[in-house]
Amino acid sequence: MALLAAASGQLPVAEYAPLKIKSSVVGYGLAKKEQVQFMVARLLGLAEVPEPADAADALAIAICHIHTAQTLSLQGGGR
Repeated sequence: MALLAAASGQLPVAEYAPLKIKSSVVGYGLAKKEQVQFMVARLLGLAEVPEPADAADALAIAICHIHTAQTLSLQGGGR
């Protein structure tokens, strides 16, 4: 439904593999959930790790997207 809603609104959609997300956030594509939670908290300056783990996953995806967009912009591909 989320993809249909985005398509209906002509909004861009991005997809990232779990290895890409973990690599972007932790620096290691095979990182464990606890490592992702820890790094998300560190990167966002949170006092505690996000709970449940799914919340940390969502934040990790957002961090990955921001990093990817910044990289593409610096390379001139984000136009």
